[in-house]
Amino acid sequence: MSREEATGRLIEIAGALVRARVARPVSLGEVVRVGGDGLLGEAVALDRDVVTAQVYEDTAGLRPGDAFRGTGQPLSAELGPGLLGGVFDGIQRPLERLAEAEGDFLSRGLTAPALDRERAWPWEPRAREGDEVRPGDVLGVVAETPVFEHRVLVPPAVQGRVVHVAPPGPLRVEQPVARLAAAGGEVAVPLVHSWPVRQPRPFRERLPLALPMITGQRVLDTFFPLPKGGAAGMPGGFGTGKTIMQHQLCKWAQADVIVYVGCGERGNEMTRMLRELPALTDPRSGRALAERTVLIANTSNMPVTAREASIYTGVTVAEYYRDMGYHVALLADSTSRWAEALREISGRLEEMPAEEGYPPYLSSRLAAYYERAGRVTALGGGEGSVTLISAISPPGGDLTEPVTRHTQRFTRCFWSLDKGLAEARVFPAVSVRSSYADLPPELVAWWTGVAADWAPLRQRALALLEEAARLESTARLVGTQSLPPRQRLVLRVASLFEEGFLRQSAFDPKDASCAPQRQVRLLRLLLRFLEQAELALGKGASAEDLCELPVVASLERAKSAWGDAELASLDALERELDRQCGERGAAAAGSAAA
Repeated sequence: MSREEATGRLIEIAGALVRARVARPVSLGEVVRVGGDGLLGEAVALDRDVVTAQVYEDTAGLRPGDAFRGTGQPLSAELGPGLLGGVFDGIQRPLERLAEAEGDFLSRGLTAPALDRERAWPWEPRAREGDEVRPGDVLGVVAETPVFEHRVLVPPAVQGRVVHVAPPGPLRVEQPVARLAAAGGEVAVPLVHSWPVRQPRPFRERLPLALPMITGQRVLDTFFPLPKGGAAGMPGGFGTGKTIMQHQLCKWAQADVIVYVGCGERGNEMTRMLRELPALTDPRSGRALAERTVLIANTSNMPVTAREASIYTGVTVAEYYRDMGYHVALLADSTSRWAEALREISGRLEEMPAEEGYPPYLSSRLAAYYERAGRVTALGGGEGSVTLISAISPPGGDLTEPVTRHTQRFTRCFWSLDKGLAEARVFPAVSVRSSYADLPPELVAWWTGVAADWAPLRQRALALLEEAARLESTARLVGTQSLPPRQRLVLRVASLFEEGFLRQSAFDPKDASCAPQRQVRLLRLLLRFLEQAELALGKGASAEDLCELPVVASLERAKSAWGDAELASLDALERELDRQCGERGAAAAGSAAA
């Protein structure tokens, strides 16, 4: 419940940080209003009657003596129908509605509720009068989009007996859908409620990370799979394709809801994302992808304090849909710029810096953020998950800098993007040598259910690529032709592997996404060629002749020639591969005998 506003006067302005002497108490983390324009801020430090606050807007023009007011509430997100398809800034102001009212350049202090108060939603009750309900129980549903059912839940810390349920029909977000007789009296439950963004939402229990977050990208799903409810770091320098990778994950990842947080992105990249992402077609429904996407845009020219808050706003929205029983993927681009905002704020607070100027609590803040990932049993009993995928922009591509290094400590998946691969036009530019994934036994069991030989195939492929990388160093010194025949074959098969498996076109209708069954078939097919070619090599065939077989060209094109529903064609290709390699081996053996 909101208490009386604290009032005071500014005594110091230092960029986005201000200090004020107040006459009434202010809580740490409380939302405040600063100056005549009522700029939004948050109290970050207290010293007797002096409050230090970070302001989420441009502080130009503020001066000592300006008004300072507390609201009595922590920084919170509004949660309810209307989030999907919306574009918000880091503190959840609705940018599209504000732009309609003000134009492209917003006035300082301008604000509006995150959810439209005038829009009516088609309410369908599920609870009945007399029901005893607990936190997380479903009171009813709303069709938030034509393909998405928004489940209206009993908020956390609220329980009791239903004494009234709104009849079916249109309701606005502030109208109550039910009234509960609780211990403290009657409680009205509207379609919307608020939740402090820095506080994780409660759940019943954590579940094992047993299901994969299928992304449709072969190099990720096959070699470095990410479980639903897991966390992944994706470091890469400028031009390595982080944003395109985020596009692909938004479109193809098997998540019910996508939350994209543009945290400190350049304005032109964010504009491109805002224009292109909603226009993408959702492969699951054939409708606009925006119907299951929430965009949080906080560009690099916006105040750094709002950038620092943006990932908390995003993960709170993700947890809200998780509590409904949905699987949510949150993509943050990038946590490096979030950490830079943290560093700037820490410097203005005159805190003691740690490595590379970052505050000493950088690792604990990252740990607390990644801890909010998970596959859980929600309060209402359903299963949901939040999967966190964070792009990292290490300066100069240095993977030993603090943000990248701490991210490695708290994530099980590490998808390292390589500048050399990107320059060679190999996309996704994921380095097989620098990336890793810690596979839970349950996840291995899932993949084994897809193909019993998945684990040995994966190990053989990784060993092949590792051997080829070592041979390339030798070949640069002595020349490829100086290598023994098998080593020349390994180099050629590794090149075939790069073209036929690792490289994936986002613009090819069949190659843009690859189902797990087809991924395993392609993997098995390429390794089968190495196996059969080695047999033929042992009979006297040359590596060059084997690599010029007609079937090799078919292997390169297999990924885009046949889609997920055409696995029988890959089986036929495997038989043709065996035939051609066998014939070449037999011919070589015959020549040797003669």
